[in-house]
Amino acid sequence: MLETKDLTIRFGGHVAVDRVSCSFQPGQLTAIVGPNGAGKTTYFNLISGQLPATSGEVWLDGENLSRLSAPLRTRKGLGRAFQLTQLFPHLTVLENVRLAVQAREQLGLRLWSVWRSHQAVIDEAMALLERVRLQVRAQEAAASLPHGDQRKLEVAVLMALKPKVYLFDEPTAGMSVDEVPVVLDLIRELKREGSSTLLLVEHKMDVVRELADRIVVLHQGALVADGMPEEVMASSVVQQAYLGVAA
Repeated sequence: MLETKDLTIRFGGHVAVDRVSCSFQPGQLTAIVGPNGAGKTTYFNLISGQLPATSGEVWLDGENLSRLSAPLRTRKGLGRAFQLTQLFPHLTVLENVRLAVQAREQLGLRLWSVWRSHQAVIDEAMALLERVRLQVRAQEAAASLPHGDQRKLEVAVLMALKPKVYLFDEPTAGMSVDEVPVVLDLIRELKREGSSTLLLVEHKMDVVRELADRIVVLHQGALVADGMPEEVMASSVVQQAYLGVAA
């Protein structure tokens, strides 16, 4: 479903992502791991269009997205959750999700119409808030939520878009131990549904081992390992590049 071909970006003389070719299938959760500075988030930025590639291509369902902007890639089915939350802070929790539902349905200029009449949209938004356990905070401003609840709200917004591909960039970052299971359960649920492709950047290796069907390892911008979790974690290249174990 999703494929990158020789994807590369250079910042001056530094190659942050170096000719990464990889394909990702529906129903599969792939963890992208590597040491700090390995190029994981930059790779996500290239896929989703936040950064223009120096060279290489991004394909989705046989269509080349490489020249499309980030919003157009979202329309094509790429959904991105960031390390830092990307919300409308002064809108309510419900309005954040409602706008995502309306954007997916391409309601256009009706976006700011008398939206209380759009009961089906509101019902869908509330159902998503129930899934992330935020229904009781639906009328609060997004900015008033604690960090963990903002992360859950961002996942609800992403789910409202119904993307073909979910790109989760450290979805549990900054969350308390009590808050983490809610987000992980949602990711498990998306994985069980089997219709979407899931990519996960995550530093918590216990989370990676539990969720991942496959692990891709980046080191100094290059793909150095790709395979089943137990095989990849046991490989010498990962022991050296990721875990810092001497050869």
